Amino acid sequence: MSLSATTARPSPAAPPPPDDSSRRRRGKLLNRLDVKYSPYLYIAPFFLIFGAFGLYPMMRTAWMSLHDWDMIGDHTFIGFDNYTRLVSDEYFWNALVNTFGIFALSTIPQLLLALFLANLLNRTFLRAKTFFRMAIFMPNVVSVAAVAIVFGMLFQREFGLFNWLLSFVGVDPVDWDGHRWSSWMAISSMVNWRWTGYNTLILLAGMQAIPKDLYEAAAIDGASPWRQFWQITLPMLKPTFIFVVILSTIGGMQLFTEPLLFANGNIIGGNQREFQTLAMYMYEMGIVNLNTAGYGAAVAWAIFMIIILVSLFNFLLVRRSAK
Repeated sequence: MSLSATTARPSPAAPPPPDDSSRRRRGKLLNRLDVKYSPYLYIAPFFLIFGAFGLYPMMRTAWMSLHDWDMIGDHTFIGFDNYTRLVSDEYFWNALVNTFGIFALSTIPQLLLALFLANLLNRTFLRAKTFFRMAIFMPNVVSVAAVAIVFGMLFQREFGLFNWLLSFVGVDPVDWDGHRWSSWMAISSMVNWRWTGYNTLILLAGMQAIPKDLYEAAAIDGASPWRQFWQITLPMLKPTFIFVVILSTIGGMQLFTEPLLFANGNIIGGNQREFQTLAMYMYEMGIVNLNTAGYGAAVAWAIFMIIILVSLFNFLLVRRSAK
C-alpha cells in the first residue's frame, strides 16, 4: 500500500465567522424602513379603494358638470352654464325646499328622542339593558323596502291605520302622498323610525365613556339627575353629539330611498313634485333623462356643497350651544 493512500486528506477550511457589525447594520436598516414605510402600506388599501370609487367619480362628475353631456357619449364644454341654470330652475328649488323640510321634521325630533333614550338606557336602575339596546337597534336592520311597504299601508288614504285613528277625533281622511306637508310627515316618520335607534347607541357609547366619578361627586354635592344631565352629560357628550349631528345632516341631505319607495317608484315624488328631494332630482336629471347627464352632475355637486355648508352650520351651532 502506498503512503499517499494511507495519508488522511486535510479537512476543508472552516468558513469565516459572520460579520456581526454588518448584520446589525442590516437589521437597523430594515427596522428603520419598517417603521417609516409600513404604516403607509397598512393604509394603502383604503386610499386605493377611495381613489377608485370615491375620488375619481367625484372628479369625473365635476368634469361632466362643465359639459352639455348625455349618456350616449356626446359632450360639449359649456363652462358654468349648468350651475347658472340651477339658479333659475324652479324644480331644483322645489326639491331643495322639500329636502330641508323633511330634514327638519326628521333630524330634530330624531336627535332629541335619541338623546332621551340614550340617557334612559344609561341609567343604573334599568334592568335588561342588553335586550332594550338590541330592540332599539332592530329598525335599522330591517330592509328599507319592507319599512316603506309597511308605512305605505299605514298611511293609505282609505284603509290606513292613521286615517282610521284620525276618524275617531272627527278628522277627514288625509291624502298623505297628495300634499306637501302630509307627505313630509309620512316620510320623516319613516326616517325617524329607522335611524333613532342607531343614533341612540352612538350617544349611549359616548355617555358610557364619561367618568362615573363625576356623577358620584355631583350626587354628593346634592345635584339632581336633571342637573347632572345638563352640567355633566351634555358638555362631556359634545364631541359625540357633533358627530351624530353631522352624520344625520349628511343622511338627511341625501335622502332618496324612503321618498322614492313612498312614491311607489315615481321619481318626481308625487303628481306635483310634492316630496321630490335633491337626490331624486339629481337621479331624474342624470339617469332618467339621458340627455341631461351634465346638468345632473351639476346638481350632484350642488348637493355636495350644500351638505358641507349645512354640516358646518350645525357644527358651529352645536359647539356654541354646548358652551
